[in-house]
Amino acid sequence: MKKYGLILVLSLLLTASARAQSLQSLRDSLKAATEVLSFHPDSIDLRLRKAAWNLLLGQWQYAQDEYDYVLRRQPTNVSGLYYRAFTNEKLGRLKFARMDYEALLQIVPGHFESQLGLALLNQKDKHYTEAYDQINRLVSQFPDSAVAYAARAGIERERGMRELAAYDYGEAIRRDPTCTDYLLSHADLCIGLGRSREARRDLDMMVRLGVPRASLRPYYRRLK
Repeated sequence: MKKYGLILVLSLLLTASARAQSLQSLRDSLKAATEVLSFHPDSIDLRLRKAAWNLLLGQWQYAQDEYDYVLRRQPTNVSGLYYRAFTNEKLGRLKFARMDYEALLQIVPGHFESQLGLALLNQKDKHYTEAYDQINRLVSQFPDSAVAYAARAGIERERGMRELAAYDYGEAIRRDPTCTDYLLSHADLCIGLGRSREARRDLDMMVRLGVPRASLRPYYRRLK
């Protein structure tokens, strides 16, 4: 991953930023970016910056237009390919999203985020065997990644492979024990599998991590 892992970091930072700011603040930031871009219309960096604000506001087509512009001028731009794949998926253009992920992987073989995106895309597009093969390879390549295990668990859970999903969420928790999403998913699966002791441990850990116990009441009620 190295420097290309920064793409995912940027994505996470942008998501956190979106949560922290009001909708009006985001619009103000987009307006400012658009105004600056009007003076430097050929700036790839400014195009990418504006597209990021479009993404935060859910303006998929506007973001798509910016990434199209970037990639016409820099066909191997990693950020452009990765985020255009994301917008293509949001716009329901799964074939084009797949093409962007595959193009990126030609440029950066082993790129974590693109492999993950492609596996999840194939699962969504009902290419089940291909999706599972890809996510298995990702886990083998990045055995220390909680995200890889959690992604595989999500695929397994969606396909009714509950025991395997519970195992993989457990592995994700071992690597990232403070992620409440992993804990809740593991707890939910364990309740369904009759493993109440493990589920209670997960729920109690979430409470210790600051999740209000009241919000977890439906899960505690399901414990036997």
